[in-house]
Amino acid sequence: MSDHHHHDHGHHHHAPSGLRHRLSHLLTPHSHETADKLDSTLESSARGMRALWVSLAVLGATALAQAVVVALSGSVALLGDTVHNAADALTAVPLGIAFLLGRRAATRRFTYGYGRAEDLAGLVIVLTIAASAVFAGWTAIERLLDPRPVQHVPVVAVAALVGFAGNEWVARYRIRVGRDIGSAALVADGLHARTDGFTSLAVLIGAGGSALGWQLADPIVGLAITAAIALVLRDAAREVFRRVMDAVDPALVDRAEHALRHVEGVREVGELRLRWIGHRLRAEIAVVVDGDVTVRQAHGIAVDAEHALLHAVPRLTAALVHADPAPRPGEDDPHLTLAHHTAA
Repeated sequence: MSDHHHHDHGHHHHAPSGLRHRLSHLLTPHSHETADKLDSTLESSARGMRALWVSLAVLGATALAQAVVVALSGSVALLGDTVHNAADALTAVPLGIAFLLGRRAATRRFTYGYGRAEDLAGLVIVLTIAASAVFAGWTAIERLLDPRPVQHVPVVAVAALVGFAGNEWVARYRIRVGRDIGSAALVADGLHARTDGFTSLAVLIGAGGSALGWQLADPIVGLAITAAIALVLRDAAREVFRRVMDAVDPALVDRAEHALRHVEGVREVGELRLRWIGHRLRAEIAVVVDGDVTVRQAHGIAVDAEHALLHAVPRLTAALVHADPAPRPGEDDPHLTLAHHTAA
């Protein structure tokens, strides 16, 4: 995929104030689509990878410490929390693979690149959350039917606090980075970790009940943890489903329309589409221009529209802008395309 736009025409015929910008566009590579844009994309993937490996280390250490306490105490509530933490740590693997794939250049077969691998990783995360919910629920029901005392209750309580601290730190880190780089999968993973933190607090409550001699406290808390996992499963599944179905925040569409309406020469904004490819946005837009402008002038308006979009919409890396002539009175076909401008 080329980082340059090749134009075979001369200067755009516009007001003097835009002449320097038009000449710059003709004589130099497009600044939004060259090394700066590529560096930004690589940097966002690098930040995502860093967030994954740091959180993997923290959650892995947390799960390992809890597993030792589970072996000593026999707490099924802590077992459910440990399994959830381990599953959460392991979701870094498919997501890391997706980030690595997303760095690869587009090919003649995968013309949009490999950013969609992130959405597939999001589906794997959702399935992992679902599996951990089933395991935690089954274990809790089994212990409810066959109650057993919990050993070393104070140690279980400490392990629960360690689990909460580790998960909450990881959750904040993942969600912040995920929102910064536009990764729905990483945000879903952060929400997963946050729920793990609250389930760790539930384990603490179960330990308190066991200390008071109520054997059913541990499995009942285990069931409560299962319910909490089911809630985060719903939220994560909804987020990932929306991304797979090309849903975007309507506020982004509003921002794009607002930016286009302030572009000189744009009389009206027609069809406007945004879609996520991994943690990057692409846009396809039709704008209506005066029917009397030349093809060269219509192209210049499309260039300005593209620039306005790239500056106004966060994480937008490519835009396809069509300039259509405004219909004359009695004209049947208002969509004769005068020009289109591609930012690839």
